[in-house]
Amino acid sequence: MSDPTVGIYVHVPFCERVCPYCDFAVVATRSLSPETEARYVAALEAELELRREAFAGARLETLYFGGGTPALLSPASIERLIHLAGRHFPGSPREVTLEANPSTLERGRLGAFRQAGVDRLSLGVQSFDDTVLRRLGRAHKAGESSASLAAARAAGFENLSVDLIFGAPDQSLASVVADWAALLDFAPEHVSSYELTIEPGTPFALADARGQLARPDEAEALALYDVVDAGADALGLERYEISSFARPNRESQHNQRYWRRAPVLGLGMGAWSTDPARPDAPHGVRRANPRELPAYLAAVAAGRPASAECEPLLPPVARGEAAFLALRRRQGLDARSFAAEFGGPPRAFFEDWIDSLVGAGLLSENETGDLSLTERGRLLSDTVFEGFVGGGAPPNPEVARELRGDPPTLWPGVGEKG
Repeated sequence: MSDPTVGIYVHVPFCERVCPYCDFAVVATRSLSPETEARYVAALEAELELRREAFAGARLETLYFGGGTPALLSPASIERLIHLAGRHFPGSPREVTLEANPSTLERGRLGAFRQAGVDRLSLGVQSFDDTVLRRLGRAHKAGESSASLAAARAAGFENLSVDLIFGAPDQSLASVVADWAALLDFAPEHVSSYELTIEPGTPFALADARGQLARPDEAEALALYDVVDAGADALGLERYEISSFARPNRESQHNQRYWRRAPVLGLGMGAWSTDPARPDAPHGVRRANPRELPAYLAAVAAGRPASAECEPLLPPVARGEAAFLALRRRQGLDARSFAAEFGGPPRAFFEDWIDSLVGAGLLSENETGDLSLTERGRLLSDTVFEGFVGGGAPPNPEVARELRGDPPTLWPGVGEKG
């Protein structure tokens, strides 16, 4: 946790359409008015001023504009926010990412975004199949994705990330194969590939409870994972995290901050922060901004930090998160680093759970105590992580059945927002 750098996440909640599977903090708006944009950007500026002291002296490493649809902001607003971040924190960021959707409006702005200082574009393609896009409630069509990818290259983006969803309602194996094949012409540097996750409180959750979503069974899901692996291989991408594939040196620098538990300053409605460690909170402090726009704007206008929720990370919580977040990554959990922070190696706190997982072939342990997921452990990572988050208690009967082999609980998709 003694990291001298900071990553800034800027949440822009506005969306032209809210997808039925989305549980992010978003605000539906047919078009973002200049007045609304100006008010929101001013609030972001004010919040940055209010919160920068908690990260004083840190060097700016990454800047990430997520949403929502941050590309609905004008290039001038994005440029201003990049400038302000650099003014408050020294150093030139290693990566400035902007999320965008395939649309005529956003596509026309890509060149200006590049000139504004964005050097990494994350494009929410999700699928190249119009039927799948319609079932997902997406606003664009497949042709717009191809046009946007071509426009991104023409605008000079040399670090291009694409989001793909698999396991959508009634999505065929052939459709997922075609999604990956469609990327060959554009050779993105990074792909985030997620299985559709049904989030509580979303329209998809209601439809699923009513039996109205045709989702893949376990055998079909496993076949889809094989397609994802093959597609990534064909593009020359290597898995470096459960849902993330990249070319060498093109891994998402910002997302790795979450998995490393490095400090992140979250700005905007619904944004989360991880403040640096301090004497009274040696494992850091987590803060959450309001998920409602009026509450967020009112807090900042009153001159106080928007993050009313504040959680100093207690050792049991921090240990569990350190374990499962590290295991998401290809490198796995380094026992020596873990011991340096928590006073003992992973086995000092999770011995029974580690024994269960190693015995079940879900976890690999080397002679120095480092841990990593096996191939089967990756597919059952929900089960693996449960015990670390729960403090390492022996598995309950349901989990014990999964450890013995059947039925598996497959890993969920986790988005680039961490």
